This record gives sequence, C-alpha cells and structure tokens, in this order.
Amino acid sequence: MPRGLVPFKEFVQSLAQTSIAEFAQDPTTKVTTAARFNEMRAYLLDHYQGVTVPHSFMDEDGQIWDCVPIDQQPSLKGTGLKVATPPPSLPVAPAEGQPAAKENTIMLQAQLTPDRKDHLGNVMHCPKGTIPIRRITLDEMTRFETLDRFFHKGPFIEGGKGHPRHGGGKVLEKEATAAVAPTHKYAHAYQVVKNLGGHSFLSVWQPGIGANQVFSLSQHWYAGGAGPKLQTVECGWQVYPGKYGTSKPCLFIYWTADGYNKTGNYNLDKKAFVQTNPAWTLGGSLSPVSTYNGAQYELEFSWYLYKGNWWLYLKGTTASSAVGYYPTSLFGGGQLATCALDIDYGGETVGTTSWPPMGSGHFPAEGFGKAAFQRNIYYFPVAGGGTNASLTVSQQSPACYKISLRANGTWNPYFYFGGPGGAGC
Repeated sequence: MPRGLVPFKEFVQSLAQTSIAEFAQDPTTKVTTAARFNEMRAYLLDHYQGVTVPHSFMDEDGQIWDCVPIDQQPSLKGTGLKVATPPPSLPVAPAEGQPAAKENTIMLQAQLTPDRKDHLGNVMHCPKGTIPIRRITLDEMTRFETLDRFFHKGPFIEGGKGHPRHGGGKVLEKEATAAVAPTHKYAHAYQVVKNLGGHSFLSVWQPGIGANQVFSLSQHWYAGGAGPKLQTVECGWQVYPGKYGTSKPCLFIYWTADGYNKTGNYNLDKKAFVQTNPAWTLGGSLSPVSTYNGAQYELEFSWYLYKGNWWLYLKGTTASSAVGYYPTSLFGGGQLATCALDIDYGGETVGTTSWPPMGSGHFPAEGFGKAAFQRNIYYFPVAGGGTNASLTVSQQSPACYKISLRANGTWNPYFYFGGPGGAGC
C-alpha cells in the first residue's frame, strides 16, 4: 500500500460516485453541463477498468504516478497486441561539434531511479514489467470544457493549429468561457525533406505563465500532409499549469493524424503511445532548469521510424535510450505511415490578450547562458544514416519572439530562440 496516497483501487471506486455538483464552486472548472461531466467520468472509468497497480508514488509537484503492467497501459489493454520489437541504436550521426569552454552544459538525468523516494517515503520507481502512468483526475479534466478539448493540444482554437506551418482542417468553436479566442505564436526553424525522424538537444527553462496565457514550450515536430491530412509526432518540454498543475517544465509527447481535428493526445492520456522504458514519466516535471547567467541544463530528444513504429529516444541514442513508440497504424494510409516530409524545431506559446515568455524569456542575441537553444540538429534520411539539418527560420511575431540560426558552428546546426512575450504579439 502506498504511504499517504489514495490507493489506486479506491481512487477508481470514488470516480463512480462523483458528480458535477462537487466542482460547481471551483473557479478553475470549465465544464458546464452534467452530460459533458459524465462523459469525462465515463472515459476515466473505462481508461482504468481492468488495470492493476502494484505501486504508486507522488512527485514533487503533487502528481500521483501509478505503476501499471506494460500490457495494461491504454494502448495495449484488451487488444492482445504485444510490445513491438525493440529498436536498435540510432543511425550514426554527423560528428558532433565541440562547444567552447564557456558553453558547458549539463545533461538532465532520467526522472525515476530505485534510490529516489517521495516526501511520503514511497520509492519513486516502478517494479519490473510496469511503467509509470500519471493519474488523470476529474479535477484536471474539468479544467477543460469538454473531453475532446482535454485531449487536444492547448485549448480548442479557431483553425485548430498546433504546428507552426500547418493549420488544422476544421474551424473549431471558441471556448465559451473565453472572451478572446486563444492563439498560437511560434519562433522555429524547419526543413522540407523526406525523413525517418531526427535529433536535437533542448535547453530546459521555466518561463512563467501569467493571466490570459496558456502554455510555453520547446519541441520537435516531424510532419507530413497539410490541412485535415496533416500528421505529426512531437516531443519536448512544456510549461502548462492548466493541464499539469505545476509551473515547472514537463516532459511531453503529442501526435495527430488529421490536423489536430479528432485525433491527438498528450502522453498516455489516451490510446496511442506504447511506453516500454520505466525510467521516464511522460507528463512529469523536469529539473533542475537553466538559469540566466547560471548553469545550463539540457535534454537530448530523438524520434526514429523503425519497423512500423515511431520510437522516442531520450538522453542518448543507444537502444537502451528508447522510451516507447507510436505505431504507424495510427496514421492509416497517411504520410507518417511511411515517413515524414519535414522536420521542425523551436518554440510555441498560446495566449489570448497576452502571451507568455518563450524559452528563457530573453531574445537570442543575448547568446549562451541567457537565451534558450536547440543544438546538434540532424535528421535520418530514408536512405539511411544521419545528416545535419539545413534549416530555414521563421519568426511570425518578432516583437515578442525571435530565432537566430548558427548553422554548422561549434554545436553543428543550432539556434538560440525565445523572447519576453507580452501583449500585441
């Protein structure tokens, strides 16, 4: 039994007895009808049905993690499917440039290890054969107006965007509770090229999210198609208090098969991604973070399409660095079933009348130790191997956010990006 936590079985039993009336006085509640609330509750009951949890723990942000047998995670439970053949180490990459002495960085470690304990004394590690899944609660879900909005990237916005160069294929209604529709802003660098994924290091920061602001992130996109046929796999870090209940940057993944319309979800919130590595918590916070004129922390991310699965690698490029995969069956006959057609890296924010800082909150001209970066950016051509990216930058809101590409420098292709945000972006 976990110390100081509601046991998983009791948590699930309590869901069936919860009503919308219990959330009526909560100012963060956005769900407004009993029918929509009941849809959320029914989803969670189905999500957890038949799941056994041998261990649970709480992270520093108060999020509860349940250790779930690999074959009972959402994408495998009840399907009869087996975990895919483990992937190999990633293809040989271009020789990595050596940073100058003043550009030393520190790699973040895996979030979970057997020697860690939470403040209640529970071991922050999952038993063999299980993986950590963030416990989704009705408190979190009711911060969104509908179940569909909970799954989508950011709030539902007009145009359904979530990719810097491609909008969604359907005009979506405004949030009834928002006086102004939220919009996305970007500073990014891309290349149109047929690929099986790619790689970069992301410096990790903690931009603040203020009033009328939603989230700020740094990420990869691998995409193909456009409009309602846009398909992506994505990864990075994201500060999104409205979802995760913390102001810290959280590790995240996302996907869509139809331009952010009816498909897509974060992490393991829905059937899509299959996690195989128990050392990482998808949706969990990352720490420590970089500080202005101080230590610079980073994390290495890669996607690689191998034998019909888009594999995510973290903190390394060896086979042991693989975390899990999106099966290409998610993409039907669409572009990502065979390869992606462009690579994209950079920052994204969402706000209404004001937008949050991006990266460190400082413009790229300030350079190392002051501005956020992505470095050693390369991709995997369909013919094999690894090739340095040849990127084109885009900054639609230069008054708020900029990006500065330093191609083939000491860090191979890399860039600084970000800015303070604010009103009028």
